[in-house]
Amino acid sequence: MAAENSSVTEFILAGLTYEPGLQIPLFFLFLGFYMVTVVSNLGLIMLIGLNSHLYTPMYFFLFNLSLIDICYSTTITPKMLMSFVAEKNIILHAGCLTQLFFFCFFVISESFILSAMAYDRYVAICNPLVYAVTMSPKVCLLLLLGVYVMGFLGAMAHTGSIANLTFCADHLVNHFMCDILPLLELSCNSTYDHELVVFIVVAIDIGMPIVTIFISYTLILSSILHIHSTEGRSKAFSTCSSHMIVVSLFFGSGAFMYLKPPSILSLDQGKVASLFYTIVVPMFNPLIYSLRNKDVKVALRKTLGRKIFS
Repeated sequence: MAAENSSVTEFILAGLTYEPGLQIPLFFLFLGFYMVTVVSNLGLIMLIGLNSHLYTPMYFFLFNLSLIDICYSTTITPKMLMSFVAEKNIILHAGCLTQLFFFCFFVISESFILSAMAYDRYVAICNPLVYAVTMSPKVCLLLLLGVYVMGFLGAMAHTGSIANLTFCADHLVNHFMCDILPLLELSCNSTYDHELVVFIVVAIDIGMPIVTIFISYTLILSSILHIHSTEGRSKAFSTCSSHMIVVSLFFGSGAFMYLKPPSILSLDQGKVASLFYTIVVPMFNPLIYSLRNKDVKVALRKTLGRKIFS
């Protein structure tokens, strides 16, 4: 994938801040975030794997969401931590493209798996009598395959476009990772076609899941409003509330970063927006689902009870 017409063989990642006094505190802060992300997501994966009553489509997708979050965070955070302790956080041209590919792959996969989870909630609430047939294991596997195929295609489109850029002299990436917009800024040739590719691919990879989620929750809300019992409405809302919070955090920060023109959003502001969907969201996802989900709480008590008893 390396660009043959580029004289740049490596990049320097500028990091999050230039303030010397903030480097060590931020290192330990984000190291703590990363440890919480890995432990909480890994814990949720193990919890789902150890409890057979969680072998349902909803937790099948949640299992994969946690797996994506671990890989997603691992793609970004360790290299970002180096910028707080190293004098120059150098990354090779090939390494930069590799990080970009996996970043795009996991972030796009996450957006589509969130839409698959919204569809699952729609079927569960609006068509409960045919839920077992509609969300059969075969259908779930096909949906998951679609999630990863879209992730792969989007990552290839973004990475292929960036790989064709020419980087002449400046190799300081004004970011804590190899992201699309900071790399476009370093190009010494026209980036119009590349920006168009970015806009189209991002519009598809964010637009399609958002439309799916919006339609699903519009139908869910309509169905909930027809439920006469207060208890039934409350149960339906609680089933969807965790997912709605995660969706709002993820797509809100992503849209803020990529769907605004660079003239409106500076790269320094973009770094802050990037922190939410690269660091904060993967950390909060398992916590939100664990703290607001009765099934997960019951499974945790049972698992801990078995361990203590044994």
